[in-house]
Amino acid sequence: MAIRENLRRVFPNLSLETAVKKSEPTPEYNCIAFVVEDETQCWWPNEDGYWPEGIAREETVDAFVAAFATKGYSVCDSGTSEANLQKIVLYAEGNVPTHAARQVRNGSWISKLGTLEDIQHETLRELEGAAYGQVICFLGRPATTA
Repeated sequence: MAIRENLRRVFPNLSLETAVKKSEPTPEYNCIAFVVEDETQCWWPNEDGYWPEGIAREETVDAFVAAFATKGYSVCDSGTSEANLQKIVLYAEGNVPTHAARQVRNGSWISKLGTLEDIQHETLRELEGAAYGQVICFLGRPATTA
């Protein structure tokens, strides 16, 4: 599926040659839910979003890392692909999380762009910038064999 040209306005580093649209737009879930493989609801620590019980409802990197820990993730050193780890990355503006992406088996990344589509992109830099800020940390959990 083709990536829409208008995404380049939001993500000027996005490669239209290598990025691949993986789904149609939907408001049913967001990027945080998507990286933990929950396509049934939006994860966000506000009063309207789902948030794991016992985790501080605050927009901080620490709260998001704690939320990801409920799904088996812990902070790791890098986004380098490792066969035994399923990795995700958290983007932020300062200490305020803005986006998350999940690594796929070939080492590229897949992201849910707000209420827009899911896309597969080669590098994390492609989504860095005014919309999502910068990569702030990597997390990993044991990979499943499925």
